Amino acid sequence: MAIVGLARALRDELTAMRGGALWVDREGRGEPLEAAFAEWLAKPQWLVVSGCIDDVVVGYGVVEVETLRSGSRLGVIHELFVEVEARSVGVGEAMAGALVAFCRDAHCAGIDARALPGHRAAKNFFEEQRFTARAIVMHQDLDDPDVSAAGSGRAPA
Repeated sequence: MAIVGLARALRDELTAMRGGALWVDREGRGEPLEAAFAEWLAKPQWLVVSGCIDDVVVGYGVVEVETLRSGSRLGVIHELFVEVEARSVGVGEAMAGALVAFCRDAHCAGIDARALPGHRAAKNFFEEQRFTARAIVMHQDLDDPDVSAAGSGRAPA
């Protein structure tokens, strides 16, 4: 499945970025990715799309429709990726449009998508698709001794 190879490429790309390793560990589905895609494809509240150029799969997107406590629905784009060489030619825009249409048809009140801090291209892409920030996740790395000592919040003894 070509999409599985792209999902691995997404994980490789994000792992090198600030916050990416934690995204892979927490939000990204783990191996075996073939099983994850089979699960997503079997559930009606999920949509998996592929983006192609000349019948070659160069991107994919995954969205889920969640039902909130209030009963309203929220679309959550879990993954959206286009191979580097195929970016800026409209593949990502077409896939995002399909994900948005799926959420609109499912009567979602809105759609969330994540972008890592410093991943300016992803942030710009989503802003071009009319997404705006609604939350910022703050994180302190407790494995970094310089950060954890300075940010302990305790008064010096």
